[in-house]
Amino acid sequence: MPVREADCLVVSRRGSKVRTVHVVRPSEQVRLEAKIGAQAVAFAENCGFKARPGQLVMVPDASGAPVALFGAPEKGVVDPFAFGALAQDLPAGDWQVEAPDDIARHDIVLGFCLGAYHYGLKSAPPSKPTTRLVVTAQERAGVASEAARSIWLARDLINTPANLLGPSDLARAAKSVFKAFDAQVDVIKGTALDKAYPLLAHVGNGSDRGPRVVVAQWQGSGADKKAPLISLVGKGVCFDSGGYDLKPSSGMLRMKKDMGGAATVLALARLIMTQDLPVRLEVRLGCVENSVSGHAMRPLDVVRSRSGLTVEIGNTDAEGRLVLCDLLCEAGEQKPDLLLDVATLTGAARVALGPDLPALLCNDDAVSAAFLEAGQQEADPMWRLPLWQGYREWLGSSVADISNISSKPMAGAITAGLFLERFVNTGQRWVHIDSYAWNDSARPGRPKGGDSPGVRAVFKAITNLFVKKQSEAAIKVS
Repeated sequence: MPVREADCLVVSRRGSKVRTVHVVRPSEQVRLEAKIGAQAVAFAENCGFKARPGQLVMVPDASGAPVALFGAPEKGVVDPFAFGALAQDLPAGDWQVEAPDDIARHDIVLGFCLGAYHYGLKSAPPSKPTTRLVVTAQERAGVASEAARSIWLARDLINTPANLLGPSDLARAAKSVFKAFDAQVDVIKGTALDKAYPLLAHVGNGSDRGPRVVVAQWQGSGADKKAPLISLVGKGVCFDSGGYDLKPSSGMLRMKKDMGGAATVLALARLIMTQDLPVRLEVRLGCVENSVSGHAMRPLDVVRSRSGLTVEIGNTDAEGRLVLCDLLCEAGEQKPDLLLDVATLTGAARVALGPDLPALLCNDDAVSAAFLEAGQQEADPMWRLPLWQGYREWLGSSVADISNISSKPMAGAITAGLFLERFVNTGQRWVHIDSYAWNDSARPGRPKGGDSPGVRAVFKAITNLFVKKQSEAAIKVS
């Protein structure tokens, strides 16, 4: 990939020059004098420092050395993205962060790393970043830094221009990730793909850059054949023109991000593997391009899916669900303990929830509650939309078992979920996440461009649902 952020974390060595960031709450400003001296406190106050969340000011301490003061909220869950401002705004050098005990180091490390991210393809690459966070060796290899590296991976893939990232390139990048963790991985193409995934092929064969399906299996070192099976599916549409139902230029502008679901799934899988969770993992990525050509799908085509259901193509721009449904069907054949797909699927989800909240649709209330709770715990929220069965008939077709679009101009995110549900086995615990995968503007920890909200929340939910329960069961047995 044409990316790479220099490592923004450094393990301090004896004799190295390290400056300090003091994280301060408004109620704790009175305690600053003992740390930095009365003159420095007065200097900060004269600069207007009120310890507002995210407020940063540089002051000289009692010896004249520069230190930084950074405001934090009084109590509650701290948004790790806030610490991204430190990577962006601190002067060059190595910095250590001193924070109240109830602010997790995990959040500081994660936020700093996400704020340090940069993507660019300019002929003169940016100079090596020189603002670094001082951490322990354990923190540098810990879950926060690995979460950041996994999210960097997703951002890199989403930000890569479509001419540099076609279906085969995305498949190759995914294979490289899985091979690094000794996973078994296959890349399927050609007639084998046409036979196994007919709807996905119907989308992808419209492009001269033919489709690919990545299928990977991995097992944690502490997992046996009875370990929970987690099956992940990602939509990897490397560019979406809309097909014959062509998008307007404004709607097509950012469609290099339409593989954001596959990038998010790959980031999640990488994080699971780095932490060696005691689970069995299967991943399926549908890597395609939705193009206009003499062999592209047409409106009102009818295709028989892997499941046997016939699907009428009511709109060629509703291609993402066609990419996913054969993969969901195949994944269900293994009867996983959890089946989860992520996709940049509908504009309706963005209208309902905006760019920052992925929509979660789920057929199991307990699983949904676990995902939403994990999102709150990680400051990585999602919002549940219902799989309202009353809208199911809106997907009817007079010539096929189902249409890929609704007959009504409403509830588009829900009807897309209902379409996918038709390819999920009865009784299968299933989660569908509809994500925007993009930041329209830059904020601390969230640079403008591709992103993968939900990775941390889903990782936490999987840990809570499967890993912790295994540990608790083992304790009871012993």
